[in-house]
Amino acid sequence: MPVPNVAPPAYQPSETMTPAPLALRRRLGQSDLRVFPLALGGNVFGWTADGQTTDEILDTYADHGGNFIDTADSYAGGRSEIMIGNWMRSRGNRDRIVVATKVGKGPENSGVTAQAVSRAVNDSLRRLGTDHIDLLYLHIDDTAVPFEETLFAVDDLVRMGKVRYFGAADHTGDRLIEARVIAAQLGVTPMVAVQQHYNLVHRRSFEADIARVAAQQQLGVMPRFALASGFLTGKYRTRADVARNSRGADAGRYLSRRGLRVLACLDAIVAEQRAQGIEVATVAAVSLAWLLTKRNVVAPVASASHAAQVLDLMASATIQLSRHQLAALDRASA
Repeated sequence: MPVPNVAPPAYQPSETMTPAPLALRRRLGQSDLRVFPLALGGNVFGWTADGQTTDEILDTYADHGGNFIDTADSYAGGRSEIMIGNWMRSRGNRDRIVVATKVGKGPENSGVTAQAVSRAVNDSLRRLGTDHIDLLYLHIDDTAVPFEETLFAVDDLVRMGKVRYFGAADHTGDRLIEARVIAAQLGVTPMVAVQQHYNLVHRRSFEADIARVAAQQQLGVMPRFALASGFLTGKYRTRADVARNSRGADAGRYLSRRGLRVLACLDAIVAEQRAQGIEVATVAAVSLAWLLTKRNVVAPVASASHAAQVLDLMASATIQLSRHQLAALDRASA
């Protein structure tokens, strides 16, 4: 896919921007990457967000201290990477942004064979307009491909400087252990991160399997679907709410007695926080703040469909939940 020759738009940082202090940033696993504790998801770029909206979302995120962008070669058929690359080039900020992308599901280079991984990374580099990817995820776990082949391919890319660190998305705990053992036997680059479906209404699979392995291997955890397809924003509370939104079907599956119990608990905590003068507290921010208290979690991945939502997501990094509030959320979501 050719990268369009887009003239950089005029841009001036917001006069009201309040960059987040570096102290908020977290180390990503055993890497030397330090990232803002909210990864901005790029799945909407080139899909529901056009070029101007994408730039506004990214500008707001970066203006307020965000530096961690999550995308994939399969998002919008590669357009997400192109739009992120155009934005970084026009803003001249590539050295200040940590770019994570995924390979394995792209339409042109599917799978995790050595050839597919190498070609996919080269194509992602071209679309992103950069010479390196900070964090590369294997987007699928293809047990038909020997892990040795995939790990050797990734190690070659690391040695060439095209990839700095890598991890896995949606792999089981057993497969993460297998990958670590093989990497040690071969003397190749080990994983430093894992991205997994994890949120207040989808806990069991992560906590029963991946959490233990992530702790043992000191993997940085990036929860995906961190807001449960929008359910944990509080936007969907009735079947009518689901029906009014074209993207409500995914959130609708959480509209159960347990889901509503979680929302009620979140509402109560938001009210408590605001009574203490914490005006940035929202249902979404508190949901993400809960994730940030979990062991090895570095940065939940969440996307915004317009710039006005970005600060709501980023507020999660500054919200402190009491032990009582955490216990209440744990009980409500059990």
